[in-house]
Amino acid sequence: MQTGLYIVGTPIGNLADLSPRAIDVLRNVDAVACEDTRVFGKLAAHFDITTKRISCHEHNEQKVVPELIKRIGTGESIAFVSDAGMPSVSDPGYRIVSAARAANIPVFIVPGPTAVISALVLSGFPTDRFTFCGFFDEKKLRDDNKIRHTIVYYESPKRIMNTISALARVMPERKIAIVREITKIYESVIIGYAADLMRIEPPRGEIVIVIGPAPEHKMSDSEISEMVNDIVADNTKSAASDLALRAGISKKEAYNRLLKGKK
Repeated sequence: MQTGLYIVGTPIGNLADLSPRAIDVLRNVDAVACEDTRVFGKLAAHFDITTKRISCHEHNEQKVVPELIKRIGTGESIAFVSDAGMPSVSDPGYRIVSAARAANIPVFIVPGPTAVISALVLSGFPTDRFTFCGFFDEKKLRDDNKIRHTIVYYESPKRIMNTISALARVMPERKIAIVREITKIYESVIIGYAADLMRIEPPRGEIVIVIGPAPEHKMSDSEISEMVNDIVADNTKSAASDLALRAGISKKEAYNRLLKGKK
């Protein structure tokens, strides 16, 4: 193996997605740095990978990364894997890559599956522009709604129904896709407006949410009136800004409509 750091993508569900090149690299490097050695151990056992493992995760990176960089500097080859998918995408990895770049150490990529891109493609929403916002954070939702192209989030099955409810309040006019268990036996995609999806059976498993682009056309009077009735906010000015953004009208018009709606 050529000396350097190898960033290796691993399966997000289906073990058959591990590439022949990835298997070859993981078998032949001097060591594999893992987010969780136990998780990687299952993958290693399946593919007869006996390479020495080193634990490297967010809680010990500060100590372990310099040691790994030093080892590579002496001529070793080190692979880095996260628990699933491509390292650095809402997973550990970017710190060791950054440290390797700073030390002028060669970095090689061994591409593998990633839930972000897989869900985006499965949704059928436009892919020419999209923003990945990591794990869903309701506190940032109104700011996220200013992103008018496709948005992708990760989410926990324990919170998914609350998340759909929040999307129904803030993004009622945008279609969403609930993509679950990607590459696994129960892989499924549910698409619709958030208000409709609030009635579904709570999805289980690993979930990715894809938000379709905001409508380009200005809403009709009846659509805006319907939205006015749905908005709940203590501050009329704040609600007016939200309504203006979502309906494609001026803040002044939105404010006047909200005042009428409260009468």
